Amino acid sequence: MNDLAITALLIAALFAILGSGVWIGLTLSGVAWIAMQLFSSRPAGDAMAVTIWGSSSSWTLTALPLFIWMGEILFRTRLSNDMFRGLAPWVQALPGRLLHTNVIGCTIFAAVSGSSAATCATIGKMTLPALKERGYPDDIAIGSLAGAGTLGLLIPPSIIMIVYGVSADVSIAQLFMAGVLPGILLASLFSGYLALWALLNPGRVPPADAPMSLREKLHESRHLIPVVGLIAAVLGSIYSGVATATEAAAVGVLGALALSAAQGSLNWATFKASLMGGTRLYCMIAMILAGASFLTLAMGYIGLPRHLAEWIGSLNLSPVALLAALMGFYIVLGCFLDGISMVVLTMGVILPTVQRAGIDLLWFGIYVVLVVEMAQITPPVGFNLFVLQGMTQREIGWLARVTLPFFLLMMAAVALIWLFPGIVTALPAQMSR
Repeated sequence: MNDLAITALLIAALFAILGSGVWIGLTLSGVAWIAMQLFSSRPAGDAMAVTIWGSSSSWTLTALPLFIWMGEILFRTRLSNDMFRGLAPWVQALPGRLLHTNVIGCTIFAAVSGSSAATCATIGKMTLPALKERGYPDDIAIGSLAGAGTLGLLIPPSIIMIVYGVSADVSIAQLFMAGVLPGILLASLFSGYLALWALLNPGRVPPADAPMSLREKLHESRHLIPVVGLIAAVLGSIYSGVATATEAAAVGVLGALALSAAQGSLNWATFKASLMGGTRLYCMIAMILAGASFLTLAMGYIGLPRHLAEWIGSLNLSPVALLAALMGFYIVLGCFLDGISMVVLTMGVILPTVQRAGIDLLWFGIYVVLVVEMAQITPPVGFNLFVLQGMTQREIGWLARVTLPFFLLMMAAVALIWLFPGIVTALPAQMSR
């Protein structure tokens, strides 16, 4: 059976199992088991046990439940409401008003977590209930969160940039600098779309609050101080070298607990609810990660990503056609693999082809991050969609539909960095002088 037939079979199995109502993590494990049984000589049961245990006990994942718990604490106390009170006066004049808090929050938190799932889950816990309470429609609120949550991969520090930098022998510091302007560009595209949507749908946006003077806005902004201080503490501990990402996540949890206690909104009931809420959400994400890890192993044994990458390389495409083909390739892989696995499994084959085409490897690193971001919300499957399904209990099809405009905006961002490569290369060039 050739690679295209195997791919078609596995995609059909994925949709069939998902459509039967099986949990997402178990679905990914099931597809991996089918792949191992049919197309590999290694015993599937042994591989499943080793891989799932290894992915579940990874120390690097410890930051994820801690960041989620921090978001739960902020959600269940007055801190998230205070964040809205502080932001509201400044975004009331923008079309879409408080919808922009999804983009602003994800852009800021992306600089803390480096993880798309953590950004989406943490900010979603703070913004979605507050937006719903204020009368904002679920479709645009959840869709904008899914799109903006992917900024966790693009805005430094980014785990996937580190993996690419090591694979391609590109300066990680330069990659971090190269991600800043594309991250701002993507956030601006998202906010621009929200403004356009609000102008086209004025009846669906809650009315603006009473206008405030500059002095009144500054006075209301005092409510931002606790949350901004907390984020600054987490960021500062990372960038100063005092703490790793996991230790900084613990700082965030302790800071959130201390702030909510100081405000008098922390009691045993809210502490227990935040802990259990964070545990349930992380267990859902951990099951998806475990299934994705097993599927990654199965794909590696079959050699499917490598074979498809070799096939693309053998076509001798022009640079534009090559980038278009790679975009489609990574979007398909996004149905099966997480972003880091996509980079690890394909870079060895893809990079020589990219170099022969004369494409700058620093620029290509940001391109890869953008297309991997797209794969996180690829309709009808994508990791951020799965995370949001666990948070909102919405159907995957509905989530894919409301997220599609932001998927298209990411395609526009890829086109813009191709037409204007200085968006990527300007800051690293300044750094190297």
